[in-house]
Amino acid sequence: MTDADSELLVPADGDIVVHELEIKKSRFITWIARTDDEESARALIGLAKSEFPDARHHCSAFIHEVPGGNRVERSSDDGEPSGTAGRPMLDVLQGSGLTNITAVVIRYFGGIKLGTGGLVRAYSDSVSQCLERVQRMRRTRRLIRKVSAPAWDAGRIESELRARGFAILETAWGENVEFSLAVSPEETAELDGTMQALTKGASAPSLDAGETWQEVPA
Repeated sequence: MTDADSELLVPADGDIVVHELEIKKSRFITWIARTDDEESARALIGLAKSEFPDARHHCSAFIHEVPGGNRVERSSDDGEPSGTAGRPMLDVLQGSGLTNITAVVIRYFGGIKLGTGGLVRAYSDSVSQCLERVQRMRRTRRLIRKVSAPAWDAGRIESELRARGFAILETAWGENVEFSLAVSPEETAELDGTMQALTKGASAPSLDAGETWQEVPA
């Protein structure tokens, strides 16, 4: 895990955020949604085209992270003059600091040409104003560590761990109870020390069980 990929700012997962803007009789309907890969980004664009089949343009831009790879950024003018729609939309997304995000702007032409500068402003403003409605989440990579406790004492230990702010992901019951917790690298030693204190030195060091992502409102 590196600092560069340990934390991301993303839209909240869920419904599509919608905003509409009218400029010189042209309607600009913006959709913004969480998309964690290119397949889901293109699915959203396809959905916009199927929902508004009679619109003149369905311009788009998206950004998503590739685990262990480079960030992917794509945009499309969808028939608007080159550089007047998709690229300005992508610039706004980049400036927001958000990733794993797709914006689609559906345009119904109103009969009045906006010119190159007018189109750039219209598509930029459409995405900017829609972004104001997007709930931002801070997505942080966490280590998964496993600790165990005797079944007869597991309830107390679980309560104490939660009271100290540890995030318990899963509890597996047996002769001994195994807790899976999400912690930052710095919290591993704290977890081990807490378990030692709670069990009066009887606890073994926590075990590495991979990584996960946690999301909290930004």
